[in-house]
Amino acid sequence: MARGDGVDRTSARNMRLTTAKLGNAQAHNEREKDSYVNQDIVPERSGLNIHFKEPTGDYLEMFQQMEADGVISTRGIKEDAFRYGELIFDVNSAYFYNHGGYEFAKQFYTEAYQAAIKIVGGEQYILSAVMHADERNRAMSEALGEDVYHYHLHVVYVPVVEKQILWTKRCKDKSLVGKVKETVMQVSMSKKWDSKPIIDETTGEPLLTAKGKPVLKKSYSVLQDDFYQHMVSAGYTDIERGERGSSEEHLTVTQFKVQKEQERLAQIQEAGAFALAETERLNREKEEAEDKAKKAQAKLNNVAPMLKNMEKLAVEFSDDPEKLLPEAGALETAKSYREKKAKPLFERIVKVLRSVYRAYQELKYDYNRLKDSYQREVQRSGTLSARLDEVLAERNMLREEVRDYDRVKRAFGEEQVAAAVEAAKQREQAEKASRRSQRTYDRDGR
Repeated sequence: MARGDGVDRTSARNMRLTTAKLGNAQAHNEREKDSYVNQDIVPERSGLNIHFKEPTGDYLEMFQQMEADGVISTRGIKEDAFRYGELIFDVNSAYFYNHGGYEFAKQFYTEAYQAAIKIVGGEQYILSAVMHADERNRAMSEALGEDVYHYHLHVVYVPVVEKQILWTKRCKDKSLVGKVKETVMQVSMSKKWDSKPIIDETTGEPLLTAKGKPVLKKSYSVLQDDFYQHMVSAGYTDIERGERGSSEEHLTVTQFKVQKEQERLAQIQEAGAFALAETERLNREKEEAEDKAKKAQAKLNNVAPMLKNMEKLAVEFSDDPEKLLPEAGALETAKSYREKKAKPLFERIVKVLRSVYRAYQELKYDYNRLKDSYQREVQRSGTLSARLDEVLAERNMLREEVRDYDRVKRAFGEEQVAAAVEAAKQREQAEKASRRSQRTYDRDGR
């Protein structure tokens, strides 16, 4: 996988296929289509593609014939199970370009096919093995000013494991119960690619956790190791194994680019959905804030005149007491005037003033509270409006990025996108399982 660091790395990827997807794999590998979405395929060069094992017919028909001949067994597996696998072996385009191109690629993948036979478990389980020499590396071609092709090997196979069928209790000869009746090659993708125990290089024994359980190595990592070791043993010592833990280690150049665009699209779509939801929420909050601001303003409009009148009334009662006191009668004594007229009047005045003062304080408090509330709502409305503008601008930018991705998708092709997505899923699952296993190992070790 090219990383721009001048190092040539091997790559081996395993794709799981159902019967529904087998036909598409055949059409792509055997170049049976009239046209291709992938613009990097050059049909004029398809005659240079090399079969190390040419299919004798339709992939599905070959599978069914193998089952009929007893070469494989599908007993107990579902129709929609992963009955087929596809290995894709690869090194970056620059490796073949620097070693002479097509002829060197033929030699390299002739040996890689032998690695595939060992990995699969026998050539009889391989449906097709073809090296593609008709896919142009656009980036390198444009950079070098000449056509550079990306050579890689597709191997479609049936994943099988040896399974022993035992005699059951229904057997008339009870001495045979529990003994091996027959051995079949059972079709099973999960068992074929089960995780393998890690072997201690010093003792040659499996590494164990503190609880005595074996430490497992994920199947895709075993695949990478097996392919790399085989090619180095065959004399190709100027290559390195794909980096562990890297998403690049089992993707072709185009697939890696598409996968990254796919991940980016997912992030964009997620951000777009969030932005849309955020926009709707902000719109609702803006409307609510504006409504509250209007109600607060209305209350202020009602309260302000009342407060003004209260202040006027308080001034009138505290202005000139002589204007409010009644005249004394001609024969009325000072004591009588005080007790019967002045004192009751002042009591009423004090009572009214206290009432007015309480009302004044309450209304003043309500006025100030509503005024502050109004200011807050106005400020909040302004903040939400600014945020809304930001979100709308962000959404427009995301839409443009989505359109850019659609252009990339049309350029790289639907098939490459599907392959990259499937590879990414396998990688993520493997990495998650590896992290869980490592955490368990670390915890047990403590």
